[in-house]
Amino acid sequence: MKPANSLFSKTGVTVFETMSRLAIECGSINLGQGFPDDLGPEILRQKAAQAVVDGPSQYPPMMGIAELRQAVADHNKRFYGLDIDGQTETMVTSGATEALCDCLMGLIEPGDEVVLIEPLYDCYLPLVRRMGGIPKLVRIAPPDWHLPRQALTDAFSDKTKLILLNSPHNPAAKVFNRDDLQFIADLVLKHDAYAVCDEVYEHVIFDGHKHLPLMTFDGMRERTVRIGSAGKTFSMTAWKVGYITAPAHLLNPISKAHQYVTFTTPRNFQSAVAFGLGQGDDYFNSLADDLEAKRDLTATGLKDAGFEVMGVEGTYFMSVDIGSVGWMGDDVSFCQAITREAGVTAIPMSAFYQDADINHFARFCFSKNDAILTEACERLKRHFSG
Repeated sequence: MKPANSLFSKTGVTVFETMSRLAIECGSINLGQGFPDDLGPEILRQKAAQAVVDGPSQYPPMMGIAELRQAVADHNKRFYGLDIDGQTETMVTSGATEALCDCLMGLIEPGDEVVLIEPLYDCYLPLVRRMGGIPKLVRIAPPDWHLPRQALTDAFSDKTKLILLNSPHNPAAKVFNRDDLQFIADLVLKHDAYAVCDEVYEHVIFDGHKHLPLMTFDGMRERTVRIGSAGKTFSMTAWKVGYITAPAHLLNPISKAHQYVTFTTPRNFQSAVAFGLGQGDDYFNSLADDLEAKRDLTATGLKDAGFEVMGVEGTYFMSVDIGSVGWMGDDVSFCQAITREAGVTAIPMSAFYQDADINHFARFCFSKNDAILTEACERLKRHFSG
């Protein structure tokens, strides 16, 4: 028989699914897959439920309902001072992953070079390659996740179509500062490129750090696409509601891709998210404050278990050096072992790099309830002190 697509035929199951299956098999506490374990704000759930009852139950507009598109525009103005036309510069997608797919499908021509900063969220490379893009990888590495400016400069060329930038960064938990972002913006402008910015953790930032959208930098308003996620902002990952902010000339081809990928997103979730984006500052502040407290609880527990813990500026992920507890193998075997033997699941950081030479770090998700986090740390402490 004729072969299927060569890229996806060779692509395995995601590391998140693999480790989650193992966690279920072993009855382990799963701190691997990145999602909160609460239900999300009750008022949003009520809004979504009522919207199902009230209807309509047919296709909403392909670009998203007008209320949510305007709410996205208002959100940009409220938090970042961006003047966005809700009806020509925003679009709703079925999650941020679909938004990424639409952006890459709509902007990349075969042979275009795409700059990416690894460690990478797992969908980036397959999508870039499937669209015919040529990835140019620049690496940040633990423990400090420093941006290597010369390597980044070398990655750009006249063939660069865009940079795919993730900040706050999963899995590094780094928030790129103004100097780093200005350096990136200067390279984008110098090489007449675009920036697709995955900013889904924009409201999950700690210790006084600030999220600075690249779109707000001089010269970047017309070159930048901004991606947000209701799943991350409202702790409702199952809803799969993402949103894109982009100048009209970029949103046009991106929307053409969207119309052939999912076409639209359930109306009831869109209505609830539109309401949610208008919540007061107390909601957005409490989201970060609650997760910062969980970060501190987890860091203390992991340190008590003997781990060297990496800093966390944003997101709800924390990395540890597995060598600090005397582990001599790689991170894959470590994560398998603690799942089976300690009853706690993490993700090997090497899964986010193309070369597995950075293989002595593991990532834990701390967006879980405090009792679960405490028990997980106690299990690890007992395991490594026994």
